[in-house]
Amino acid sequence: MPAPTRFAVRSSAEMVWLCLFDEAEREHRIRMDRAGEHWLADVPDLAAGQRYGYRVAGEWAPERGRFFDPAKLLVDPCAVEIDRPFRYDAHLSIRGEDTAALVPRTVLQPVAAPAAPPPPLFRPGGLVYEINVRGFTMRHPDVPPAQRGTVAALAHPAIVDHLRKLGVAAVELMPITASIDERHLPPLGLRNAWGYNPVTPMSLDPRLCPGGVAELRETVATLRSAGIGVLLDLVFNHSGESDRAGPILSMRGLGEDLWYARAPGGGLINDTGCGNTLDFGQLGVRRLALDALRHFASLGVDGFRFDLAPVMARAPGFDSGAPIFAEIEADPLLATRVMIAEPWDVGPGGYQLGRFPDRWLEWNDRWRDDVRRFWRGDGRAGDLATRVAGSADVFAGDVTRSVHFVAAHDGFTLADLVAYAERHNLPNGENNRDGHADNLSWNNGVEGLSDDPSVRAARDRDARALLVTLFASKGTPLLTAGDEFGRTQAGNNNAYAQDNAITWLNWQKRDIALERFVAGLSALRRRGAFADPAWLDRAEWLALDGTPMTPDRWQDAAGFELRLPHAGGVTRLRIDRNARTATLKEATLEEDR
Repeated sequence: MPAPTRFAVRSSAEMVWLCLFDEAEREHRIRMDRAGEHWLADVPDLAAGQRYGYRVAGEWAPERGRFFDPAKLLVDPCAVEIDRPFRYDAHLSIRGEDTAALVPRTVLQPVAAPAAPPPPLFRPGGLVYEINVRGFTMRHPDVPPAQRGTVAALAHPAIVDHLRKLGVAAVELMPITASIDERHLPPLGLRNAWGYNPVTPMSLDPRLCPGGVAELRETVATLRSAGIGVLLDLVFNHSGESDRAGPILSMRGLGEDLWYARAPGGGLINDTGCGNTLDFGQLGVRRLALDALRHFASLGVDGFRFDLAPVMARAPGFDSGAPIFAEIEADPLLATRVMIAEPWDVGPGGYQLGRFPDRWLEWNDRWRDDVRRFWRGDGRAGDLATRVAGSADVFAGDVTRSVHFVAAHDGFTLADLVAYAERHNLPNGENNRDGHADNLSWNNGVEGLSDDPSVRAARDRDARALLVTLFASKGTPLLTAGDEFGRTQAGNNNAYAQDNAITWLNWQKRDIALERFVAGLSALRRRGAFADPAWLDRAEWLALDGTPMTPDRWQDAAGFELRLPHAGGVTRLRIDRNARTATLKEATLEEDR
């Protein structure tokens, strides 16, 4: 006789029920037994695919973080699969309103024998390509319409060919776990297009990955067979339950005291800007995060990028020796995966660039800002050289930890960076108040799109200079999908709510010349001087006139040359702000003489 299925959920409620649903949506409740912080139920004769949720009873005292309401159906925080997407509804936060018709059910998964995944393909230094899964293929003419906007579309031969042409070492997928719209979006006719508002950390969003775990596993395997790794962008800093007026979907209904960071007076701590913060001082929260990492790693994923990563190490202030770091490193599977931090949040002392563990890579906004300043015209060549050399001032000499980027999902696209001096976010419905006000951008004399050939030529020149700087810098370059062929968001620098043509890549209006230029830069980076991780050790820094650069010349320099000898010849990077050009060329030793 098969063993019964054990259900376990972490809750501080006074009573908890397991709710089983049949095909007719009839609900059968089973009272669970308390075991410390957990509630348990052993149920015989259940098959994989059984749909379930939880209900709880107890005190209703929002001022103390108590939202125990048996009318609320709650999703298992450990869900690996849900049967429908989350959707926002005002009734989700109203006491006594039954939400069974509004909330997904967790789908019981079969117990599989653990299998060791292959080692990661991706190594620091390779090109990371950031992808918004839905927007990336929604308008791709070669991808079948039914497949567009899904994880499976990334395995389409046309997509794989594009990635290989660019020399992508790993795709970094923006969040694909199940998320919910912020409550202010539906009245505006908008929806979250980025996914940085998750509810459960392991379950895939049915809109992005309708084939569930199998779809993700198969796509990872297809990309891997093409030599391309997969990194997942995960949001462990907050949940879509938001602030105290937010929906009751899962952790909030089970007990805020076990999941969310709270101030001494009982209010929620908001180190994320999203209304709530997960409490990594709680062992149960860390276990959930570790289970999610192991789950995705077991599917062959190479590693992870953590949104607002200081939250994972707050107690409440940032601690570089936080338990989660040691727990990841002690796990035999996770210790082999790539870990990338977004090293800032909006809480006190939230800027922590350079303070994550030695093995972790970190998004380097100092690189972004100094490079933008230089090419805008108000930055110094010495600062630019420091960024090109890997930001050793930030990473204490271990320059391989820097992940550098000109543009990312948050902010202007590369094309908009040189076409807009100001944000243009009116479609977001917040009167242009949202998004960064200071973007270190410029417009080459005309704000927005222009048909003037001279303006267009100037913007192309500036974009190419920025791209050369990206590919010639030590560390790990990150390119956001579509920037290689001139994608625009019409000046919207906070397009998280634009699930439409603003964020959907227009593949039929690609700048093919720019795309080929990027592919050429990527190919050059993979060979010659850059093929040696120690390439910078042999570098010669020269002034623009070809004479050696000395410390006193950096302050007022308009650029520099970086000469990189290697066994096959010499690679030269020339940065010249006066000419508004950056060139990266390879020559034999004879040609260089």
